[in-house]
Amino acid sequence: MALYMKAAEILEKVEQKQGAVKTLVYDSKFPKYSKVLQEIIDNTKLLKHTRLRIYLAKVLVYDLLIGQGLKCGGAWKVLMMKHRSRLQSALARIKVKRKVSRDQELLPSGSQHTQDVIPRYVRVNTLKTTLDDVVDYLKRDGFAYQGTAMRMEDLDHLTGKMFLCDLHLKDLLVFSSKTDFHNHFLYKAGHIILQDKASCLPAFLLKPPAGSLVIDACAAPGNKTSHLAAIMNNKGKLFAFDLDAKRLSTMSTLLLRAGVTCHQLANQDFLKVDPQSPEYRDVEYILLDPSCSGSGMVSLRGEVCEPQDGRLQALSAFQLRCLTHALSFPRVQRVVYSTCSTHTQENEQVLSACLQQNTGFSLVYLLPNWPERGHDPFTHCLRASPANTRTQGFFVAMLERRPAPIDEENRNRPVISAVPSGVEEKQDTKQCEPSEEEEPSLTTHSKKKKKKKRRRKRKPDVRGLE
Repeated sequence: MALYMKAAEILEKVEQKQGAVKTLVYDSKFPKYSKVLQEIIDNTKLLKHTRLRIYLAKVLVYDLLIGQGLKCGGAWKVLMMKHRSRLQSALARIKVKRKVSRDQELLPSGSQHTQDVIPRYVRVNTLKTTLDDVVDYLKRDGFAYQGTAMRMEDLDHLTGKMFLCDLHLKDLLVFSSKTDFHNHFLYKAGHIILQDKASCLPAFLLKPPAGSLVIDACAAPGNKTSHLAAIMNNKGKLFAFDLDAKRLSTMSTLLLRAGVTCHQLANQDFLKVDPQSPEYRDVEYILLDPSCSGSGMVSLRGEVCEPQDGRLQALSAFQLRCLTHALSFPRVQRVVYSTCSTHTQENEQVLSACLQQNTGFSLVYLLPNWPERGHDPFTHCLRASPANTRTQGFFVAMLERRPAPIDEENRNRPVISAVPSGVEEKQDTKQCEPSEEEEPSLTTHSKKKKKKKRRRKRKPDVRGLE
């Protein structure tokens, strides 16, 4: 029952736009059917008969009629089963009225298109297995391997149990959008991670080497964290921060299943982490995926919801603070900034303001063959969308520390260093000779040798004149 109460709370916040979808819900489908569920509930007067709250009723009706069945027991299940016939009849009447036969056809047209375009992506967890082993296992399980995709259009023709290797990310497998792995052994054992391709880009592009010190600034739910750990081969230190203690607890379970051991979780605001502290001052790589409007997550909502200007302004100000803070770590070399937003205000405008304040960093040109770029002049960055990249809407940029500038005043001065024997220095050697004060420190033997050398030089060579 607690699960349904939490789901109802999430749905309420999503519909009232009280938070980003990616923060509130990760793999839920019922928000897309919200209007249909509302119509069923109204037609059957379910709230009057059951005294359920509207959002809890939507979640229960979804699982009963459209989802995989009720997961609860006790009084709620008895209550819903009592009204099941009436609810099923209401759903059937709606289908007849709209002249459709499948539940999916009740979705808004934009959502149906998105579902058809975006395939199912599966990241191979290289901490526990290899790409070849997963491919072999799936082939024995009845899946049909089609090799590596050569172009984006190859992803559009996957049906049934066909699958491909992605054309950009080598450890990413691509399946038909209707393929479900939630009950598959490889998923339950942590050998594969269900993660959208766009969400895999930040860790893939940051690519911290094994043994690095890395920060995942806004880490939950943890898929990017586990991806970073896999790239690092569990060697080094991966600091992961998140403000939500419950999400961090869930993330801990996910990382345990994925075999991640190099992480250190902290229920802490990234903005309050001291870059100069001994623990973090040597961090060289930071992945920053801050809270955003979630406007790119169209397949979770059924439509793109435009946030109010005030909320966008507050989000972009927060994102700018986070990015500037990430660049303040004294030894950081690369920072990846990503959002699941399509708004320029949260993406290119944040970068523009940040680069003006942090002239010691510049943008890295990412994946030259990627089909969708950032808005001019930020074409170094990547954008993602269902139509162009067959993914959720996304934005990724990477900032790199510039080499230390050479002081113009000292540019032409010679470098003072040890000179090998037999090589004459071109600089003034007077300052290198011992002073008169230093002369007494020479031994008597050394003084005599020097005097003999001086006498030899002064005595003229008279050979051949006699």
